[in-house]
Amino acid sequence: MGQQHRRTGGAVAAVAAVGLMAVATGCSGSGAAVEAKRAGDPGDVVRGAADSLVRAGSSKASTSLEMASGGTRVTIRGKGVYDFEGQRGRFQVVLPKDPAGDDEHRPITELLTPGALYMKNRGAGVPADKWVRIETASLSDGNLVTGGATDPLAAAELLRGTRHVAYVGEERVGGAEVRHYRGVADIGGAAKAASAGQRGALAAAAAKGFSRQGVHFDVYLDDRGRVRKLRQQFRMAEANVASTTLLYDFGAPAEVRLPAAGDIFAGKIAER
Repeated sequence: MGQQHRRTGGAVAAVAAVGLMAVATGCSGSGAAVEAKRAGDPGDVVRGAADSLVRAGSSKASTSLEMASGGTRVTIRGKGVYDFEGQRGRFQVVLPKDPAGDDEHRPITELLTPGALYMKNRGAGVPADKWVRIETASLSDGNLVTGGATDPLAAAELLRGTRHVAYVGEERVGGAEVRHYRGVADIGGAAKAASAGQRGALAAAAAKGFSRQGVHFDVYLDDRGRVRKLRQQFRMAEANVASTTLLYDFGAPAEVRLPAAGDIFAGKIAER
């Protein structure tokens, strides 16, 4: 029997990917500066976003991963729940239609856990009833890109490495009043400050030189400091990647059941 974990939250992903475009680090006018002062130091506020999510417990999430390389652009979308305290999530990830005209792929079920990514309906030689398990510390991006959707907590933990940030102003996201911040985060700094469950993957990504130029981001925080929307841009290999995460319905329950050892595929994954 697989392990079972009940809590609240969500997130997951589904293919190999690449990197991200650069974003400008906007500035703000005097009105925004006054509001930012009331809200606290922008750097401290943004670096504390992951802690605010853990206090929230869980949420539903929607993800979008846009990849552009050599004139080709694809978008991978996911939806699920994430338990920020337990650092586990479950997502359904939909791959884009095949350029050759094949029907749209079946959704890939992904389970996110500290240290590992599980994928079902992985295809390419994997039996339909088997899961593929990937050690996230072995990934050059710490599973910010490879899964096809960014792990919501990993994305928020990356903000701990914020080195440049500006307050943009107040906006609305999903009906909630939010404060918009724009800046650049350093993955090495984030790895040093990350929580125990996220530190290994981020440290491995930093060591492998993932996104050396830094990760450009726009983050929208509500009055409790929780991420409502986070857009991050990476550069990896020959591709630009933009990851967008939307979090909503905080406190939503979630069940994440990890597969039993016998349900994990032990063979070689065929490449298409």
